[in-house]
Amino acid sequence: MVEKTSKAMKAYLARAQKYNAFMAEKREEFATGKRHLANMMGVDHNTLTQKDIDEAIEYLFPSGLFVPAARPLMRPPEEVFPPKKDAEFDDFGRPFHTLFYTGKPNYYQLLHDMTEYLQKLNRYEDTMISKNVQPDPNIKIELTGSAWITKEKIETQLVESISDKMYANLIELLDRVAQHPYSYTIKDEILKYRIPFMSTSLSSFANSGVVQHDDQGREFVRFDNDVLRRKTARGSVTVYKNGTGKIKINGQDLLYFERMQSREQILFPLQFTGLLNKVDIEATVHGGGTSTQAGVIRLGISLALRHFVDENMTEKMRIAGLLTRDVRRKERKKFGQMKARRKYTWKKR
Repeated sequence: MVEKTSKAMKAYLARAQKYNAFMAEKREEFATGKRHLANMMGVDHNTLTQKDIDEAIEYLFPSGLFVPAARPLMRPPEEVFPPKKDAEFDDFGRPFHTLFYTGKPNYYQLLHDMTEYLQKLNRYEDTMISKNVQPDPNIKIELTGSAWITKEKIETQLVESISDKMYANLIELLDRVAQHPYSYTIKDEILKYRIPFMSTSLSSFANSGVVQHDDQGREFVRFDNDVLRRKTARGSVTVYKNGTGKIKINGQDLLYFERMQSREQILFPLQFTGLLNKVDIEATVHGGGTSTQAGVIRLGISLALRHFVDENMTEKMRIAGLLTRDVRRKERKKFGQMKARRKYTWKKR
């Protein structure tokens, strides 16, 4: 008896064979490029890691493009090309997944799994209440310093595209599960959908700056040039607790900056935290322009004030962008153009 294969399965098999051949070709190209790159750098290609590849590409092909995604890269094809779904139905056209006809089976399966977790947590809580047992606050899941996974990464994991509303519904459900008093029992399932903040935010400065005491016993925090930088400007900032609002910048007061906008930049973190006229500030800055120098001092003040406020205020400062270093730089002039973006005036004659 000859088994018949459905037209849908034949079409899928043709697409799968084409995709597999394409990925095999790209893997071979990546392996060849890796060997050539190792020869140029004078190392063994067998010991060349992805980090070594990224550093070599940055060294051999320096780029001043502002958007990192536009810079040259060399990654395994699995990271560059989106994955394809496996077969979703058998030879007779019957779907494998019970939620196939929803159009987004993986998405709705994730919602279903999270809802089941929430119901299990509720039943477990009812059992603990009947036994007069309270949840242990010391083993609560710590979500500070991380955020929910982005919509793009969710789509990559699910191999499905979802709308903004669907993403919002998923995040709302994940929030409900994470805020449950017994959510620590499924900690691994929740943290799969959390990612740490960018390295330029609060996490990169977690170990920078230490509270010290001067000769008078006053607490102060100091940040130096290795942390405080903006374009070509560098500086150091010292913030003294229990002060009277004195501000010294390169030996002068706030009038060191002639522009009102630069002065407002420096005063903003003090006003935001409610510590205006309650701390003293000493700063030295060099290089760059007035705007970049003001940005350096504002970052130093914000990072120092983080040691004098509670965690709730620290989180508000992070959301307001006070704890994030501005990594933007001036874009270089392009060949054949007047400036970075400006073109030469075209004349017909």
